[in-house]
Amino acid sequence: MAVDTVAVGTAVGPAAPVLGQALRASRRGLAVWCAALVGLTALYSALWPGLRDQPGYAQVVRSLPAVLRSLLATADLTTAAGYVQAELFGLTAPLVVVAYAVTSAAGLAADEERGRLDLLLAQPVSRTGVLLGRAGATALGTAVLAGVTGGALLVAGALGGPRLPVGHVAAAALHLGLLGWVFGALATAVAGATGRLTASRAVPGVLAVLAYVLNGVAPLAGWPAAVRDLSPFAQYAAGPPLVAGVSGSGVVIALGTSAVLLAVPLVAFRRRDIGI
Repeated sequence: MAVDTVAVGTAVGPAAPVLGQALRASRRGLAVWCAALVGLTALYSALWPGLRDQPGYAQVVRSLPAVLRSLLATADLTTAAGYVQAELFGLTAPLVVVAYAVTSAAGLAADEERGRLDLLLAQPVSRTGVLLGRAGATALGTAVLAGVTGGALLVAGALGGPRLPVGHVAAAALHLGLLGWVFGALATAVAGATGRLTASRAVPGVLAVLAYVLNGVAPLAGWPAAVRDLSPFAQYAAGPPLVAGVSGSGVVIALGTSAVLLAVPLVAFRRRDIGI
């Protein structure tokens, strides 16, 4: 099969129809993911006033194992920021956003396995355009999920839930979106390079779990900071953003990681024989 010679820069135009089609096809599913995050945010926010005023809550929190507090990237659950970090941004929101990003990106491999990719590539669009269009849909969907989470948290705070600075909530949402996009880019890389749906979901899923555990265990085990920094969760939780705001280095590393990961399928997908 001849190599697709369309340059990345000139593929932006051809990628636009693919991007639009992917967004239209995923809008209902994305709405469900958004509703799930809004519901979880509302639930955790509604629990905060009662927990905050509960006698003995602070003592119970201080008795939690250090490994659990490390995994949730918080040291003090008695503050609004610490509580939200632990209950929402420590595990639940990253789990949902990463799961969405991986599922969305793996759709490229699903289309190939089910024969739908043949019809798409029969249109006047390059392989590069297809890949960038699908990757763009994943990135935008991930950004929407992160933004909805931040917006729901601000609304909940105004209604009596944990009140947090707008800038810090926006920073947490930014880091959340970038975390999801890193694993979405990884799923895109696997899908573009292999065309296998199972691998496109399993590889990012397993690595996400390992990265999460690494980020929590490394400081307690006394491992060098460079080891912990290998985990995307280290960049995600740097600060953490709910307390310290945006981490410039965390943002740069996440964007750089995503760019490197996308370079893999841009080469492999254009060269690979997919039977068309």
